[in-house]
Amino acid sequence: MAVGIYFATTTGKTEDIAERLHGMLGGAESPKDLADVSDVAELSSLDGIICGIPTWNTGADSERSGTAWDSMLEDIGGLSLSGKKVAIFGLGDSSTYTENFCDAMEELHSYFVKAGATMVGYVSKDSYTFEESKSVVGDSFCGLPLDEDSESDMTDERLEKWSQQLQQEIPGL
Repeated sequence: MAVGIYFATTTGKTEDIAERLHGMLGGAESPKDLADVSDVAELSSLDGIICGIPTWNTGADSERSGTAWDSMLEDIGGLSLSGKKVAIFGLGDSSTYTENFCDAMEELHSYFVKAGATMVGYVSKDSYTFEESKSVVGDSFCGLPLDEDSESDMTDERLEKWSQQLQQEIPGL
């Protein structure tokens, strides 16, 4: 099975996390910057997709990442991804932007759901400190939220746990 890791970044932090995650997942292809993707239809050729997205436009109703993801959301929603497993990790600041923590994950999540993908990689909100997040679905985040600004000391443990979870949820990793 082919599993791709895609990211978009402004500061390089999301790329760093994508690289670190790739090192933990033996079966995934090398991370690819979404800015280098000319046609998101290439996602349709994969069996599994792992996406990394930061939140920059806090409080916005749309285009919350401030990256290449924003211009490709509608295209992603128009794909046919039935049977594809998709996981999302997001970066945000739970201390400074406690009312919008990792909001961009939900926006990306909703477009992959619209495309018919099977969403995996949900994480309990219990070990996080924040006030609100659009990325909370029920009692879980719709992916792995990471805070490299205020909780970077927790990133390694969170990534390791999530990589083990993904290896169970996405065949071929």
